[in-house]
Amino acid sequence: MIRALRRLIQDPPPAWGFELSEGAVAAARLGRPVRFGLRPLRPGVLQPSPVRDNVLEPDELAAQIQALTASRPGGKRQEAVLILPDASVRVLVLDFDGFPADPAEQLSLVRFRIKKGLPFELDSAALSYAVQPAPGKRADVVVAVTPLEVVARYEAVLSLNGLNPGWVTTSTLAALELVRHDGLAVLVKLSGRFLTVSVLQGGRLKLLRSIELGELCSEEVLAPLYPTMAYAEDQLGAQVERILLAGFGEGAEDFQLVFERELGAPVELLHSRYGPVEAYNAGLLGWLESLGERQAG
Repeated sequence: MIRALRRLIQDPPPAWGFELSEGAVAAARLGRPVRFGLRPLRPGVLQPSPVRDNVLEPDELAAQIQALTASRPGGKRQEAVLILPDASVRVLVLDFDGFPADPAEQLSLVRFRIKKGLPFELDSAALSYAVQPAPGKRADVVVAVTPLEVVARYEAVLSLNGLNPGWVTTSTLAALELVRHDGLAVLVKLSGRFLTVSVLQGGRLKLLRSIELGELCSEEVLAPLYPTMAYAEDQLGAQVERILLAGFGEGAEDFQLVFERELGAPVELLHSRYGPVEAYNAGLLGWLESLGERQAG
């Protein structure tokens, strides 16, 4: 994948990582060993969306984060990684026949390409992008964009607990660090009522979609996967070699069998050296993976 997370290795990594989802807050404290924590969230505390406020009960969310960081020494603020729900951020993959080297020209071109397709004003949005080199002069550019106010509300609950959210990403973008397949692969990640489908080819992200499910059943989950498989064959000129599942919990094996039968590709569960990849921690485990064993502990 885009090894954008690798840049954290060049400096001392943040002491804490937090992944926020509709159902829980998951935390990791770097050390030997890494210490993990989890606090469930009651319905209505957090509702991911790129077009409206996500943090509906900031005091409750801040209290759960405080409970996870009770052992943190007071006084000095500590750096933290903040991993947002996929559904709170728009992620797009733009393909360019040629991409300028100048950062100002890059940003201008990216903004021009995405401006008309967003459900919010780009001028009041936080935007970041990563260039994935492609053969020849081509470039695939991964863009993450969401309203500034959405990010600010998430950051505020960390700041209330003496944490500085110096690096922000999304759950799936971080979880892609766990994918260890260089061919054409599809990651199917479930988090509560949201399904995120990603396509990777040769380690490069080619497509990412986040969908809200009506109900958790094979028919609902398969619905976006059929066109995804067709996209891979028609647009990328190859068949999917592997499908990876994350966040399906106790039903993972049942979905694995259904997907193999219906989609005609090998299906396996996404793995991490730190433990099971669940609906609430896939991004957190991906962040730890990006640091390497020496940094994470």
